[in-house]
Amino acid sequence: MRKSPEVIHRELFPSKTQRQPRASVSSLCSLKRAPDKINEDLDIMSRVWQLGSRFGGNSSHLTDGSESEFKSYSTLWLLLIGLVAFYTSYDALKAPLRFIWYCFLRPLGKNQTQQDRLDQFYQGQAEIYDSTRHKLLRGRKTMLQLAAAHMRERKSNKPLVWVDIGGGTGWNIETMDAYMPIKQFDAIYLVDLCDPLLHIARQRFAAKGWTNVHVIHADACTFRLPGWPTDGGVRPGSVSLVTLSYSLSMIPPYHRLLDRVDRMLEPTYGLVGVVDFYASRSCAGLHEESIGGVGKVVGWLGHWFWQIWFDLDHVDLSPGRRDYLQYKFGTVKILNRRNGMFLPWFIQIPYYVWLGCSRSVNVSAALEAFETDSGNSVGNYSPKSVALTRGLKRVTSVVRLSGKDDGSSDSEAEVDTQLEEIVPPNSAFHYHSQTPWRLPYHTHAVHKEFRTFIYAFTWEDPMEDMKHLELTRDSSILCISSAGDNALHYAIAAGPRRIHCVDMNPCQSHLVELKLAALRTLSHATFFDMFGSGKLSNFRGLLDNQLSPWLSSAAYQFWRDNQNAFEKSFYQRGYSGWALRVTKWVLSLGGVLEDAKRMCNVDTIEEQDRIWREKLRPVLLSNWFVKLVLNNPAFLWNALGVPLAQRRAFLNEGSCYEFARDTMDPIAKTALLKDGAYHYLLCLLGHYTPSSCPAYLTREGYDKLRENNFERLESFRLHTESITNVLRGMQPGQLTHAVIMDHLDWFDPGAVEVEDEIAQLKRVLLPGGTVFWRSAARKPWYCKVFKRNGFKLTALGVRTGPEQAIDRVNMYASFWKGVRVE
Repeated sequence: MRKSPEVIHRELFPSKTQRQPRASVSSLCSLKRAPDKINEDLDIMSRVWQLGSRFGGNSSHLTDGSESEFKSYSTLWLLLIGLVAFYTSYDALKAPLRFIWYCFLRPLGKNQTQQDRLDQFYQGQAEIYDSTRHKLLRGRKTMLQLAAAHMRERKSNKPLVWVDIGGGTGWNIETMDAYMPIKQFDAIYLVDLCDPLLHIARQRFAAKGWTNVHVIHADACTFRLPGWPTDGGVRPGSVSLVTLSYSLSMIPPYHRLLDRVDRMLEPTYGLVGVVDFYASRSCAGLHEESIGGVGKVVGWLGHWFWQIWFDLDHVDLSPGRRDYLQYKFGTVKILNRRNGMFLPWFIQIPYYVWLGCSRSVNVSAALEAFETDSGNSVGNYSPKSVALTRGLKRVTSVVRLSGKDDGSSDSEAEVDTQLEEIVPPNSAFHYHSQTPWRLPYHTHAVHKEFRTFIYAFTWEDPMEDMKHLELTRDSSILCISSAGDNALHYAIAAGPRRIHCVDMNPCQSHLVELKLAALRTLSHATFFDMFGSGKLSNFRGLLDNQLSPWLSSAAYQFWRDNQNAFEKSFYQRGYSGWALRVTKWVLSLGGVLEDAKRMCNVDTIEEQDRIWREKLRPVLLSNWFVKLVLNNPAFLWNALGVPLAQRRAFLNEGSCYEFARDTMDPIAKTALLKDGAYHYLLCLLGHYTPSSCPAYLTREGYDKLRENNFERLESFRLHTESITNVLRGMQPGQLTHAVIMDHLDWFDPGAVEVEDEIAQLKRVLLPGGTVFWRSAARKPWYCKVFKRNGFKLTALGVRTGPEQAIDRVNMYASFWKGVRVE
């Protein structure tokens, strides 16, 4: 039976004699102390809700008295809800409200000095400075981690002194303790002109009990440390580390400041770390390219907006500060980022992290590796470097140095006409003092065509290479970088004196660099997690704290941009990752994914071949898969790195189906995937296993590469150039071997580039030196070019059908050797 409105009203609102006392504002303050009271209030609130629900929000059914009482309850509870919300969130809102008031609303007034302006600006917000800046001032931890990592590797035997200029509350120093213990420093000096912030710093350091940390209230351009001259000068070379965390843009006489920092910095091992906002409109030429200017350019609107916005708070983002910093000091690392703390899809504040050193540091070892040993003259030089007497030159990749008819190089006078003069300073590659692996290069238009690496792993079989290479400890070999797997195999198996890895794709060299750095710094278990399992949860931390000193600035930037590469499966990254993803999708769609996994674990060739023929072959060699995928030019290039010219090479000798059949059919009966045939195991599983992986991932290979103080790793030189340009920079007879993989398949028949490259190979290889290549064609057209240039050719393996594989990979139709006999 439906109740009348009057009955409902009496049920919800008892008579005044029975009704509980109303909640008052004073009860709000005792919410935590009186849970029973809260329950009573919630009960009344529930009744009001029921009343509103039954009448659909329409109070016309109520009497005048009940409507008035309903409104009074509603108003009271809206007030109470607001008070509760304010009461519970007051502490969380207090800091942001103070930040907004002091930063955006409170007028600064007219201050005569920089110190007065700073004191007035921070006086009321010093206590909340750190809690309100952690999202705004990003990059500080990165700068500290990079500085700590590089200082550990530099291992100076001089007193370790750190000066944090504009360090304010001491947050930098307290945070650094997690990356490099404060007790390891002989002395730390925090210099700042703002007394309210320094008051927080003094409290912080006293609570930590650090006696080697000192607070100096002084101007950054005039402060004195113990033992310094009283006339305002500095003691040259007395400081190991100088950091400026969002302070360089706030110090007006920045030329004077940076000149002073340069004088106080220890010239051999000293470091300067800077993190700050910026608003640069463009990169400043070749120097910017050579130190790594990726992501620096700010759009027109952002360039002007951020300069004007920050100028309201006397923060100067004009390009001159950063330009002078990078001119005055040698760049070791640089990282350009965007802070999207507010509406990241729309508002992104540009900031940079920079690590540098004195320009007087000795770079002769780098010059020896770059020019004498590798024939590379890319880069520019400091007035203080030994390179001054050798000229300031670089070879441009668009210029081809002509050679004489006999293959010898031109005279010095003729070569100089092909070079461009470059003014100082040096590139970041020269100041990368840990190792000269990566040779300097400038960004070209062709580099921008590669978004990432094509190959996450190397297709060619290095075991087959080693049967014919005959490498010794005195050998000097040139090979294509790819993923570096084969080059590392050569280093393990023979330890040649020099290994030149060449690739036009900078990202491939970034990958090889990462592997070399990981071999230097990581345990075998962690190293295998990275490149064996392809998963590493803490890659970002390892990159900043351990790997960064062994990476060039360009490589470090690339891996920071791709810091998620190891989160799930590294081998599903890059262009080749598409091949693995498509393979997994097709096997799953065909219902044979579990059979593929079982095929990777069987103990006999017979069982492996049976699974292939009965389960996987009907799927992977089906007509629809061959036509839609394997014969698709877009898939061949984006997933397998097969260009159109190479596709035409194998189609001229048969169909796509025949090529795929001849490639895959013999594999299952050639070698066990479980015990060494790791190329296809990776394709089926998405990762390697300890018993089936490249040599550099095995414990024996890992130890071999690290023995004798990493002697075998020091043989690597990574070129980001075309093979022809690299060869032009080398002396006659500098190489004993060259392995150019299937590289010449990329050119159409008759291409002049092939003629040039083979001529340069003849010039650079010693008499009796050998060059090896593979081809998708059984009879590649360029064999006749090798013969014309005086090479004796031998076919080491040619596929004749689906019965026999030429190696464990069998990806190519032929394998060739050429010996220089003239």
